Amino acid sequence: MKAFVVDKYQKKGALRLAEMPEPDLLDNDVLVEIHAAGLNLLDSKVRSGEFKPILPYRPTFILGHDVAGIVVRVGSKVRKFKPGDEVYARPRDGRIGTFAEFIAMDEADVALKPKNLSMEEAASIPLVGLTAWQVLVEKANLRKGQKVFIQAGSGGVGTFAIQLAKHLGATVATTASGASTDLVKSLGADIVIDYKKDDFEKVLQGYDVVLNSQDAKTLEKSLHVLKPGGKLISISGPPDPEFARKQGLNVVLKLVLRLLSRSIRREAKRAGVDYSFLFMWAQGEQLSKITSLIESGIIRPVMDRTFPFEQTNEALAYVETGRAKGKVVIKVR
Repeated sequence: MKAFVVDKYQKKGALRLAEMPEPDLLDNDVLVEIHAAGLNLLDSKVRSGEFKPILPYRPTFILGHDVAGIVVRVGSKVRKFKPGDEVYARPRDGRIGTFAEFIAMDEADVALKPKNLSMEEAASIPLVGLTAWQVLVEKANLRKGQKVFIQAGSGGVGTFAIQLAKHLGATVATTASGASTDLVKSLGADIVIDYKKDDFEKVLQGYDVVLNSQDAKTLEKSLHVLKPGGKLISISGPPDPEFARKQGLNVVLKLVLRLLSRSIRREAKRAGVDYSFLFMWAQGEQLSKITSLIESGIIRPVMDRTFPFEQTNEALAYVETGRAKGKVVIKVR
């Protein structure tokens, strides 16, 4: 099968289009013929080696974390899916590889594709949808009447998280450029701060939850918009000791992550705020709940551009510009 692979860790290094063996099928696996794959900044970070200490992929490996396609074969213990099913997923860490013609995934990571979405639209959802779900529902327990600040509202996670937060009954503030204001308002944002003109920490106060996706400076400023007892949840780091424990990292890495997050954890404690890091995980059951929200019209995908499979490198370069509104997808089949 054809696939785009990482031959060596390298910042902005080109992926190579290679002929790779079709993946082996384990007892609990479904083999999926890939029709479309979403691209994420995570792909760029994995390729550059930023996550090598916690996600040690050994080159040569296939990149890609979002998939939509059709089940062609199932393992002997699979009960949820059958050949012909249209599915989507974010394959678990250690088994990524959606920039290809086929992928084998554990059935626990997979969900039936929303009936009202095309393959390209469905491929845009899993990683950002699960990230937003795990931050707002699982970790923050966001409730009706609460206030949430979602950074970068026009990005992949932002466009999904705004819609989910509104569904949960929260008041939503976000940052966006002037050109993206109408988009984020159409998704349900109540307060939109033009980050080129205004400083969010001077505008917002008394918030229950912040979803941080930006740099260390923005993370620290986010503390000031939260009320005592509020939750600052970061998907861009730094990882905290709890994450290190859950990942089962070695003693050295646990110590490194403790030191990396020491400053923000200390500042959060001083402000009476809870800081935590979230690195989303594959979860087919949660994805099925997201499917229900999409099929009922509560959440819609926000797409920027679709590239042909052959232009995967160009698509990833476009994602890296940070200018995409919503998601970028490659059409594999």
